[in-house]
Amino acid sequence: MPSFDVVSEVNMHEAANAVDQANREVSTRFDFKGVDARFELKDAEITLQAEVEFQLQQMLDILQNKLHKRGVDIACMEIDEPQTTGRQAHQKLTLKQGLDTPLAKKIVKMIKDRKMKVQSAIQGGKVRVTGKKRDDLQQVIALLKEAKLNLPLQYNNFRD
Repeated sequence: MPSFDVVSEVNMHEAANAVDQANREVSTRFDFKGVDARFELKDAEITLQAEVEFQLQQMLDILQNKLHKRGVDIACMEIDEPQTTGRQAHQKLTLKQGLDTPLAKKIVKMIKDRKMKVQSAIQGGKVRVTGKKRDDLQQVIALLKEAKLNLPLQYNNFRD
């Protein structure tokens, strides 16, 4: 039986490259001359550090531009509020990976509400969709692409 997985993944290698490029750009830009501004990537969390909140906003724009150019979907970023402590301003960004349970249940419910001839099951951080015909699976992919979910989805592990 044909099947595929619905997942939400971020290429962390490309994210690390984008953070490195953003660090290089901030170190060479004239408006950041003499400013202790930098990006740090730890696991799936990016920390922006600068002297004032205005610089954090500029750095966020630089980072989003670099991530987009490297093919990382910026919709997977969860942006926290900036925090100012003394002479430093910090902001944390989290790169969300995997489908959380409420979103996975919503995807399964969307598929079942359409009464398509497929089965869907939640397996950890992904949703496995199986059906008898490849066309049915392609209809499910089209349905999920047109749905306005707040997380980028990928469709992999397609088996015939």
